[in-house]
Amino acid sequence: MQDISVIILTFNEEKHIARCIQSLLSFTNKIYIIDSGSTDKTIEIAENLGAKVTVNQWVNYATQFNFGIETNPFKTKWLMRMDSDEYVLPELSDEINQKLLVIPEEISGMYIKRRVLFFDKWIRHGAYYPIWLLRIWRNGHGICEESWMDEHIKLFQGKTVQMQEDLVDHNLNNLTWWTQKHNLYAIREVIDLLNIKYNFRDFEAVEPKLLGTQEQRKRYLKVKYASFPLFTRPIIYFIYRYFLRMGFIDGKQGLMWHFLQGFWYRFLIDAKIYEIYHRVGRDKKAIMEFFKSEYGKDLTK
Repeated sequence: MQDISVIILTFNEEKHIARCIQSLLSFTNKIYIIDSGSTDKTIEIAENLGAKVTVNQWVNYATQFNFGIETNPFKTKWLMRMDSDEYVLPELSDEINQKLLVIPEEISGMYIKRRVLFFDKWIRHGAYYPIWLLRIWRNGHGICEESWMDEHIKLFQGKTVQMQEDLVDHNLNNLTWWTQKHNLYAIREVIDLLNIKYNFRDFEAVEPKLLGTQEQRKRYLKVKYASFPLFTRPIIYFIYRYFLRMGFIDGKQGLMWHFLQGFWYRFLIDAKIYEIYHRVGRDKKAIMEFFKSEYGKDLTK
């Protein structure tokens, strides 16, 4: 087994958690789960597979994940981040086993490609593959940035390398669950976009940089996206993904994915921002009070 522990956040993930854990067991048995109060068999399944489970009240993803880093009982040299609906391909597992034995000391992080499956179809086009994510890093060399949405691991030091093989994001829940989840995501995305304009709070974040790493480039583009007019930007984004980046090649699943994730979801975000401006105006303090009264969210934390 390698000197690496894997941190996973869960809430009612009995459909996914066994698949996720089993894909990790060929390179580590040090799996630490932070559960936020599951009412299904998630905890039972995870513990039966040898995972260590701690229950902690949910605030947001970054707070929960950083709690996992701080309380991780496995004092390993390396940490890995996984979502419960993801799994490691056997080829990636073999690559981790090989590279962790010979990795130079100056390397602090490893980027892994994520492939997304939607209705069992690999979404290869529409600028959705490859998506490079920093998922493995030296313990003590990074934290999860405390943004409300699209949280990345921020390294404090060292260089990075790219792995050749993939992990897979394949959620098994139905489309109603997916749309409800993205409705909740939209609120977090609204906070993130408005934070770019109003700077509700400062936090350790990935530096926006067009020619930097993928998360730096993504953060740079997000800042630029935030400057575009409401309702215009989701249309432009969908056209870019579906037509210019040939998302249509992925067939019906590609049409559903790029329309729902690349247009409907983004349009919903803009509609929620419009609702805020319509109800309380554009004053920073009024917007912060709106989120506290409507959603119970303190934007300064």
